[in-house]
Amino acid sequence: MTDFLSLENKVAVVTGASRGIGRAVALELSRRGAAVVVNYHNSAGPAEELVAQLTAGGGRAAAFQADVSSFEQANALIKFAVDTFGGLDILVNNAGITRDMVIMMMPEEDWDAVLATNLKSTFNCSKAAVKHMMRKRYGRIINIASVAGQMGNPGQTNYSASKAGQIGFTKALAREVAARNITVNALAPGFVDTEILNAMPEGALEAALKMVPLGRMAKPEEVAYAVAFLASDQAAYITGQVLGVDGGMAMM
Repeated sequence: MTDFLSLENKVAVVTGASRGIGRAVALELSRRGAAVVVNYHNSAGPAEELVAQLTAGGGRAAAFQADVSSFEQANALIKFAVDTFGGLDILVNNAGITRDMVIMMMPEEDWDAVLATNLKSTFNCSKAAVKHMMRKRYGRIINIASVAGQMGNPGQTNYSASKAGQIGFTKALAREVAARNITVNALAPGFVDTEILNAMPEGALEAALKMVPLGRMAKPEEVAYAVAFLASDQAAYITGQVLGVDGGMAMM
């Protein structure tokens, strides 16, 4: 492996890593040499299978169950990474859910659940991680936001608000920690070929893809490549930015 985008001797935590984008990110970071903590909430089986795959290839990996919308459990996750692998260099805030409904019909608990899982978890994990990164004077925090946080999406006021919140959080935290050589960036994926997207009615998905200039969904691996870049030393002068991985949907 060349030094280009190498993550050798780095330790990464990926939240919501048992499937979809998170799984692809864990695989990519491990492939580039990082030790990876695979966080999951309910999907123990897929998480353990992923760890087995990573370690079978010679990588270092461990799974840890935590509901990262809980401040205490998020702290426990970060502590586990530090205790298990000796430190923490990379945090990927990927955990997220959807509870889609037009606002007139949206239950309050669906608003609260989405904001807690998508946005509060980003605060919880970042707060715990920054403590270690500040001491080390090094860190990479990457928040998986969404094009919905930039453009809005009907039927997703909760999801769009949570992702827009992640973007604002990214910019504010980047300013706070830059002096300690910690970068904070966000990715804004568009339509990605995951289980969540596959649950859309066929007609709705076809209509949505007409909004994408490249005319297709992204592969989870394409998002993971972007994460690996932002986690690398080659991206050391990039902070407070939102990188669109959206096929051109949100051109600005």
